[in-house]
Amino acid sequence: MSNLSTRGMRYAFLLLVISTHPSNSARAQGSPFVAAESAAREGAPPVVGGAANDIVSKVLTENERRSERLRGYKVTRMYQIMTLEGKVAAQTVAQMEYRAPDAKRFEKTSENGSKIVRHLVFDRLMESESDSASGKGRQESALTPANYDFRFTGEEDIGPYHCYVLEAIPKRKDKYLFEGRIWVESHDFAVARIEGHPAKKLSFWVNQADFVREYQKLEGFWLPLRDKTQVSVRFYGRRVFL
Repeated sequence: MSNLSTRGMRYAFLLLVISTHPSNSARAQGSPFVAAESAAREGAPPVVGGAANDIVSKVLTENERRSERLRGYKVTRMYQIMTLEGKVAAQTVAQMEYRAPDAKRFEKTSENGSKIVRHLVFDRLMESESDSASGKGRQESALTPANYDFRFTGEEDIGPYHCYVLEAIPKRKDKYLFEGRIWVESHDFAVARIEGHPAKKLSFWVNQADFVREYQKLEGFWLPLRDKTQVSVRFYGRRVFL
C-alpha cells in the first residue's frame, strides 16, 4: 500500500467486495440447504396500492415461514478490499456455516494482503455478522417497524425479479441499522436488494460508508449473493485505521 503513503492524514476511497457462493463441500453432502422445499407460491395475492406497511408485514410473515424450514447451510465468502484503481489491498476467504435458529460460524481458508486491514475490517465484519444474527443483535438489526419507518416509492425490476421499492428510515442512530432503500421481490415477498449507509458513523476513521447488498434465490431460499461497500477512510502514513 505504498502508493497511499502520506505525511499527513487524508481520506481515500476503498471498495469492499464480499462475494458469497454455495460451498462445494456442502453440495457434496447432498445440499447446502437442508429441508429445501420450494418456496414458490402460485397466485400470491397482490399488495393493493403497494402500501409500505402491508409489504413489510408480508415480508416478516414469509421470512418466519422460510426460517422455520431452513435448518442450515454453508457458503464460501470472499472478502476483498480494492482501491478505485483496481489494486487489491487485502483478501480473506472464509467458509460461513449457518445453523438454525441463529448461529453463524466462520472459518478462514486463505488470507492475503495487509494484515491490519484483514484484522480491522474483515475480522470485525465477521464478528459483527455473528453478533447481529443472534440474541439482542438480531432484534436490533431486523427490518421491522420497531426499527424502521417504511415508505413505498415504486416498483422496479432487479435482474429476473420484479420488486416493490421501499425507503427505510431508521428510528434511532444505531450501529446495526441503516438508512436507504430495499427491494422486495413481489411474489415471494423476500428482500432481493438493499442499498444505503449506516445509521450511525462507524468510527472516527471511517468518514463515509455506502453499501449495496444483493440476494439470490437458491432452492427455495433467499440468501446473500454479494455485498459491495465504498468507504472513505482516514489514512495516516501507510496504516489504515477503522
